[in-house]
Amino acid sequence: MSDAVGSSAAAPGAATAGALLRQARQAQGLHIAALAAAIKVSQRKLELLESDQFDQLPDATFTRALAQSVCRTLKVDAAPVLALMPPLRGHRLDDIAEGLNTPFRERPGRLEPNDWASFANPLLWIAALLLLAALVVYFMPASWVPAARERLSPTASTTPPAVIEAASATVVVVPAAAATAASAVVESLPPPAAEPAASAGLAEVPANSFEAAAAGVLQVHATARSWVEVTDARGKSLISRLVEAGEDVGLDGVMPLKVRIGNAGATQVVFRGQALELGPFTRDNVARLELK
Repeated sequence: MSDAVGSSAAAPGAATAGALLRQARQAQGLHIAALAAAIKVSQRKLELLESDQFDQLPDATFTRALAQSVCRTLKVDAAPVLALMPPLRGHRLDDIAEGLNTPFRERPGRLEPNDWASFANPLLWIAALLLLAALVVYFMPASWVPAARERLSPTASTTPPAVIEAASATVVVVPAAAATAASAVVESLPPPAAEPAASAGLAEVPANSFEAAAAGVLQVHATARSWVEVTDARGKSLISRLVEAGEDVGLDGVMPLKVRIGNAGATQVVFRGQALELGPFTRDNVARLELK
């Protein structure tokens, strides 16, 4: 849009703010596009300012600031131009003085808070629920508490403490009293027929040997404290602990079984019903052998 558009918007000889700005620019031979680039504003806004179309600009504050920037760039006095522009509203000292003496009134359209608005607060509802739960627990009948504990507590084990079965290995530990009773029952039965030894190192159980009260393909009896460690073919540890004096242990697992006995001189071993001589497998009172 050229300069002619801006000049035609103002009446000839009319002293307006836009006309003064346009005359000052044209007097310096500056094109409106060059002025817009100098003050970094769009050419369209300068054209609206020079044609006095202030209503199409953002607001009165922006319009007066744009006029001051043009005057500063053209190096002309901005007071005559600003005097011809619409004044800013609400910034007169008279209005401020009058406002100090004016009684305070609420602005129309302001919403008064409803009395029920406080009940919509979620924190209030949470506090109420916690209080209700505390009251329920406080006034709960005492007879309900044992029943609730029984439902929540795990089922008591019915296995007597005399027999302890390990889930990871078939290990049965029989106390000395049970071993004595089992020994008496075995003594009343007729002795079994003798069978030949199945392999080297195995022999019939002598008459004066211990009676195996523990069940399992491998029985271990300790006359003194002895460390016993047995691992099956799958690498599963059947036992790995200290066996007390007089304790009988029965073991079952996948063959072959790897056996290590710490106190071989005080330990008796029965494998598949036959006593096992630990002497050939013992070194420094530690027996190491593999049973198949």
